[in-house]
Amino acid sequence: MWDPQTYLTYADERTRPARDLLAAVDLADPERVVDLGCGTGTSTRLLAARWPGADVLGTDSSSEMIEAARAEQDGIRYEVVGAAEWQPEGPVDLWFSNAMLQWLPGHLDLLPRWLGTLSRTGRLAFQVPANFDAPHHVLLREFCAAPAWRDRLHGISERHEAIHTPVGYADALAAAGARPDVWETTYLHRLEGPDPVLTWTMGTALRPVLNKLDGAEREAFLAEYGEAVRAAYPVGRDGVTTFPFRRIFAVGAPA
Repeated sequence: MWDPQTYLTYADERTRPARDLLAAVDLADPERVVDLGCGTGTSTRLLAARWPGADVLGTDSSSEMIEAARAEQDGIRYEVVGAAEWQPEGPVDLWFSNAMLQWLPGHLDLLPRWLGTLSRTGRLAFQVPANFDAPHHVLLREFCAAPAWRDRLHGISERHEAIHTPVGYADALAAAGARPDVWETTYLHRLEGPDPVLTWTMGTALRPVLNKLDGAEREAFLAEYGEAVRAAYPVGRDGVTTFPFRRIFAVGAPA
């Protein structure tokens, strides 16, 4: 289960990569746009605002996220469905995915299928976090494997194995017959508020852990993990915490 309110605590910082990815999509007037893993619909609304004449669909496997997206009453269609299962009825001009593919092990195998449904001038554009070697992720894996927690949590935070290198994504797109444009960016988010990195992580990486624990166990884990995260990301003299975040971007066009 996802918590839309927690996820949106740092909405501007989470939306920045979607805006940057969208800026690299060179489509003039697409007719059909699909946002895979749309979450609360923030990225979907960006797509609809850029191409108001397009048929824009947001999909997500989380009913909680789709409920939050529909609550905006923006006139956009949303559907609760997993990205690996959904099939379009006709050609798609843009497949767009912002920070979702890391939840799909083996997602390289899905790229040829999505590319195969593109219109002649279509695009496949996606962005994935590439910071799984960052302290908060390393600490999370260590905590989940520790004796106190491994019976419940071992292996639950292994999404780093699903992410590939920029070269890996470029090669996969080229092998599927696309012209790849791949790059990476490290954002230096300046987060305010108490325990900002823990709060950020509670909106994403910690979700599988929080879903496994409840009551006193959850509080104990958050207390221990939170203390370690605070030490890894100290508050600066100005009261702001700097949170480096590396991401990989890719746009594929029919060759």
